[in-house]
Amino acid sequence: MTDLDQFRIETRAWLAENCPPEMREPLRSDKDVCWGGRNYVPSSPAQKDWLDRMAARGWTVPDWPTAYGGGGLSPAETKILREEMAAINARNPLNSFGISMLGPALLKYGTEEQKLDHLTKIAKGQIRWCQGYSEPNAGSDLASLATSAEDKGDHYLINGQKVWTSYADQADWIFCLVRTDKTSKQGGISFVLFDMASPGVSTKPILLISGNSPFCETFFDDVQVPKANLVHEENKGWDVAKYLLGHEREMISGMGLASSGGNPLIDGAIATVGLSGGRLADPLLRAGIALFEVRARAFGAMSERFIDELKAGRAHPAQPSMMKYYGTELNKTRHELMMSAGGSDALEWDSDRSNGGAAARSWLRTKANSIEGGTSEIQLNIVAKRILDLPS
Repeated sequence: MTDLDQFRIETRAWLAENCPPEMREPLRSDKDVCWGGRNYVPSSPAQKDWLDRMAARGWTVPDWPTAYGGGGLSPAETKILREEMAAINARNPLNSFGISMLGPALLKYGTEEQKLDHLTKIAKGQIRWCQGYSEPNAGSDLASLATSAEDKGDHYLINGQKVWTSYADQADWIFCLVRTDKTSKQGGISFVLFDMASPGVSTKPILLISGNSPFCETFFDDVQVPKANLVHEENKGWDVAKYLLGHEREMISGMGLASSGGNPLIDGAIATVGLSGGRLADPLLRAGIALFEVRARAFGAMSERFIDELKAGRAHPAQPSMMKYYGTELNKTRHELMMSAGGSDALEWDSDRSNGGAAARSWLRTKANSIEGGTSEIQLNIVAKRILDLPS
């Protein structure tokens, strides 16, 4: 028996003992997603137990160093943990932009003090982060951002506006791109961290067609940020931004993968149209779901390979764009099929029978997938130039 075989046995036993049964059920709504943070209110005692137990073991961030709250697992051990969690349909104990975006950037560019201060809090779900990238005139052309950070000696004075800031009204801290030199477009950008409770920070939720408000406008009026909160060097924040964007696109591409906790698409289809001879009774729906499942499994296999290459430092720099594009298309297809499978019930907007219009609201939310984190057009341009070597 190899060490990895032994690790799998021990991991399986630990998960069986510590993952509450409720955390092995499909997510019922956004309220079942754990984001952590200063104002975190668990949806149930089981959700809090699951987060606490995984965080204590460092398994909210299994491949981070133990010094920063991680599990210190090797890539092979991390893969086994993911497989064993998937085998019991275990929910992700903690969703966090700190884990999926800021953490990798801090591990590469942060000072030791910044790593010790922020990474351990991210790993335990103590601080919820938001991203200050897009501005009203700086979306796809992000380097045109105008939010300014004026040098005031021991601190920066920040003024400007961000937009499409996901969950800014619920976040504790923000990682933010600011302009520290107006004479250079990409070479005049810095990457800073600051508390959303700082005087001068305000947010305004944006109501979407889904009826929800996950995005915000975020305003900075004379916000004082200590220079110790600068990540990497002044005017070299674009390097950090690009590195982080790769991880953001990897995170968004994961929407195309099957979520933990059963298969709501197939379960919903069976509940609506029933089975005939052991197969879905509706042949068109059956064919659509079968084609989707084939593509999703192929994408899952490609994702595993990409993650292995990424951990080994062999991933192509443009690969996150390829993953992001295809993953978002898959996720949109999944929700279109769920609407088809749900029949007329899925069209209800506000009733107990439709769980508050959960299917319709989620379907509408997917429309943003091919815009957020860089539009599909941007991703295809990157793939065309950097992978296919096509002319500009």
